Amino acid sequence: MSNDLVHHYLTEALSYYKHKELAEALGVNVGTVRRWELKETEPRPYLAESLKQLLLPWGNQRTSGDFRFIDLFAGIGGLRMAFESIGGECVFTSEWDSYAQQTYRQNFPCSTHSLAGDITQIAEDDIPDHDVLLAGFPCQPFSIAGVSKKNSLGRAHGFSDETQGTLFFDVARIIRAKQPKAFVLENVKNLQSHDKGRTFDVIRKVLTEELGYHLHVRVVDGQHFVPQHRERIVMVGFREPTAFTWDALQLPAKGGKRMKDILHRTDGTEPFLEWDGNRFFDHQVGNVNEKYILSDKLWAYLQGYAEKHRAKGNGFGFGLVNENSVSRTLSARYHKDGSEILVDRGWELNPRRLTPRECARLMGYPDDFRIPVSDTRAYQQFGNSVVMLAFQEVARIMQPYLVPFEHHVVQPDLLAEAV
Repeated sequence: MSNDLVHHYLTEALSYYKHKELAEALGVNVGTVRRWELKETEPRPYLAESLKQLLLPWGNQRTSGDFRFIDLFAGIGGLRMAFESIGGECVFTSEWDSYAQQTYRQNFPCSTHSLAGDITQIAEDDIPDHDVLLAGFPCQPFSIAGVSKKNSLGRAHGFSDETQGTLFFDVARIIRAKQPKAFVLENVKNLQSHDKGRTFDVIRKVLTEELGYHLHVRVVDGQHFVPQHRERIVMVGFREPTAFTWDALQLPAKGGKRMKDILHRTDGTEPFLEWDGNRFFDHQVGNVNEKYILSDKLWAYLQGYAEKHRAKGNGFGFGLVNENSVSRTLSARYHKDGSEILVDRGWELNPRRLTPRECARLMGYPDDFRIPVSDTRAYQQFGNSVVMLAFQEVARIMQPYLVPFEHHVVQPDLLAEAV
């Protein structure tokens, strides 16, 4: 049996197994596996059969997608869902929060790879090759010292050095090592203005001048797809020059979706979801469960807080919505008091919070998306998520530069299915 075939099986196996796992399965040390991978030494031909056996659980799933992508800082999988909608196959996932992992596993139970934890602890060599890197990386403060100061300390002053200690550095090191065809990075709109623009300038320079990618940046408001004002910066990069343009985005007019499209229906048409049961909506009485209604004490506090700031000329206060409204941005702190989005229940009735199912709809997730965690954790997860439908559109306009035309997938409007 030729060494070419052995190397083929080895490359396949390293798409699913970490170097350590593969070494243990073959009875060798990690260094040996790495030398085989680098072709510094040749594996014995008989190992082809062992490697083939290790690949049997995965079957032919490696080629089930039109392109391969990885999902970093994955949260609950909004970016993954968007890129699966155009035929992509997720081959690696990293998410450090155990509760987000629980939700992720419930909604992507057929993954052919295990869910990795803290990306800062994962070597680039343990990440499989991929065509697209997805990352909604947290924006930690960048400390950018002057070149002269770094010289005096004997430190390098390249762009990578400026991002050391931030989670963006981990995105950059993986891009550098794996050279994907494209990447999609997502963050809050204010990333552009953080530290008077210096933070974003460093990120841009790393991606373009150091890593050599062609960068396209756009702020996208989720309000085009859901009844929520939610602006996020989207950074799309391609390794090679392409004709990609943001002008290809098909953005429905703002205001086309209203809160009535995501709120539980009290006219008898609310669908019964087996996985929710009566957790959020009591189908026997035809209304949202009373636990979501604000207590007299909390409602009085929020009204008093808003009045105090109004008297000072500030805009702080609660956000009251009705079925014809567009909401403020859902935040990860929504579980505390729900103040940014309170549903009006009528004169002299205390308003209520959104239920987690309504939050899922507000973020563009279909109703078959499972919510296995507590309400508090669910509010945090949806508040930290992307508007999935917005990124489904980003994925759509990237598709021509990722896969041949004949493989293009047309995905129905998932929000329409959800509500």
